[in-house]
Amino acid sequence: MRLSKMLFVTLREDPKEAEIPSHKLLVRAGYIRRIGSGIYAYLPLMWRVLQKVSQIVREEMNATGAQECLLPQVQPAELWRESGRWDTYTKAEGIMFSLTDRRKRELALGPTHEEVITTIAKDMIRSHQQLPIHLYQIQTKFRDEIRPRFGLMRGREFIMKDGYSFHSDEESLKKTYRDMDQAYRNMLTRCGLQYRAVEADSGAIGGSGSQEFMVLAEAGEDEVLYTEDGKYAANTEKAVSLPVDAESSAFSEYKKLETPNTTTIETLANLLNCSPTQIVKNVLYQVVYDNGTTVLVLISIRGDQEVNEVKLQNELTKLAPEFSAKTILSLIVPDQEAQEKWATKPLPLGYISPNLEDGYITPPTPCLGKGGNGETTPPATNTGNESTTPPATNTGNESTTPPLGKGGAGGVYLANTPTGGVYPKFVRIVDQTASELKNFVTGADESGYHVVGANWGKKFTLPTSIVDIRKAQKGDRAIHDPNQILHSARGIEVGHIFQLGIKYSQAMGATFTNEDGEELPLVMGCYGVGVSRLAQSAVEQSYDKDGIIWPMAIAPYQVIIAIPNITDAQQVEIAEKLYTELNQAGIETLLDDRNERAGVKFKDADLIGIPYRIVTGRSIKSGKVELVERATHNAQEIAIEDVITTLKQNIQAALEN
Repeated sequence: MRLSKMLFVTLREDPKEAEIPSHKLLVRAGYIRRIGSGIYAYLPLMWRVLQKVSQIVREEMNATGAQECLLPQVQPAELWRESGRWDTYTKAEGIMFSLTDRRKRELALGPTHEEVITTIAKDMIRSHQQLPIHLYQIQTKFRDEIRPRFGLMRGREFIMKDGYSFHSDEESLKKTYRDMDQAYRNMLTRCGLQYRAVEADSGAIGGSGSQEFMVLAEAGEDEVLYTEDGKYAANTEKAVSLPVDAESSAFSEYKKLETPNTTTIETLANLLNCSPTQIVKNVLYQVVYDNGTTVLVLISIRGDQEVNEVKLQNELTKLAPEFSAKTILSLIVPDQEAQEKWATKPLPLGYISPNLEDGYITPPTPCLGKGGNGETTPPATNTGNESTTPPATNTGNESTTPPLGKGGAGGVYLANTPTGGVYPKFVRIVDQTASELKNFVTGADESGYHVVGANWGKKFTLPTSIVDIRKAQKGDRAIHDPNQILHSARGIEVGHIFQLGIKYSQAMGATFTNEDGEELPLVMGCYGVGVSRLAQSAVEQSYDKDGIIWPMAIAPYQVIIAIPNITDAQQVEIAEKLYTELNQAGIETLLDDRNERAGVKFKDADLIGIPYRIVTGRSIKSGKVELVERATHNAQEIAIEDVITTLKQNIQAALEN
């Protein structure tokens, strides 16, 4: 391609909307142009990159026996309602574009295709003899991101490879899952990227297990925790670890102390001269389920730890059936405005204890419901605000909160909570780090006061729901080997593979007949690669002050020939000759034949990141040209007749590394 004939415009200044280097460079170098919020046009250079990435993905998928297809982008709402994800994606996640056609039918633009592919399997797969089968596509996806940013990293329209496999059992699924793990490693290696495969949270996709593939880059939105022995790596949303040991408490006697202006762990620890590891902090969350029910959740966690809201959301999703719900619409720390909707009086924020009384929550209004018949009083054994199943050892100062589970979370029967109303008791959850503390410090439920020397089972009843909801962090010890310390890196998620199991097939009635004639739900896997995100992540990982440095395998062109002076007939002649011969030799070559100064051409060549630049300058009088390697800026003069051989060797070596 001749640059003079290409739609090619570069910018000297960074675009205002761009925040990270790769986004700035792709716009400046003429690869992409913003059309709207989170919507970009892929210009000729970028399209070549995307085609190369897609081809690598396609080759690795085909090598595993997967079959390529193309699924519809417009999807009927009833498929998503059948799987139970319509509300999750249109309300809770809020990322699906939904619309109504002229016949008043609800539709969606596909953010993902589990429902569509499961419908196809339901219609076409009958017998175990058809299994396993693996289908994939490379297609544009649509997601209504709340805050589109970073160019192609988090846009509202993007290119993705998504694949789906169907199996007769878990063993077959795990084999394909392992095949995909290797295929994804091959893809990223061939694209010339440094990456890390990590354990991940399955999110709204679901399933029993998943793994993300992270391209390592400082601008990555995700934090990866890993051990140097190579035996553990996980996204912080999923990561588990052993925290630093808690220090021994200096408080052996239970006391209530005045602690003014200590609404933070730091100020409290400084005032009491104690370690944050001996403080139990209590964090209040508000969750709204898909049936409109609002539940207040009180989390007790060690003072030096933070709540992992992804882990918390997963725990609360498990509780959804307790509230006659399926999923979560929102999870927030309630601000003053939110509190006004349910709080009977101002909360002692910063001074809350694990025993915060349920009386802070406005009682539900009488309503008809399952087993309720309009009653607001639980079974006969319950009196006032007491739990229906209080602990046998409860003596006055202890919490009356029962276990989560049978009888309703917190012990109040769900029939007494109107759908769309507020659940009348706090759901209490304690993190493992807090559950182990002795003689700890915590709030006194009175502004300006804390208690010290507190213990579970004496002044505070330990909630039955003890789970890991803390955020693992750099410096923690690894669970598999406490001698290994977790290290941190930033990453860009470009791939994610899931073991879905029977989540979708069971919900949508996609079954097969096994060898014994039994009808069973299909076992599924799901495998995604962000093609456009991967392309930009390559730039985020490899650039310098002069511009992009493309890996050889996905560079739009392998060589650019720059003619310093197009009025010099000999320079033009040699450039034209090399341009023709290189392309004939299978070396993808771009010719900069524009009527521009040499300095402009060299700057543009560096900016767009072509791996090699040939300059037909003054050295042609001695039968040589200058060959410049973009990554290192190393320059050498080589004989014109050696150009093709030299470049072939260099390109082959780059593709093999």
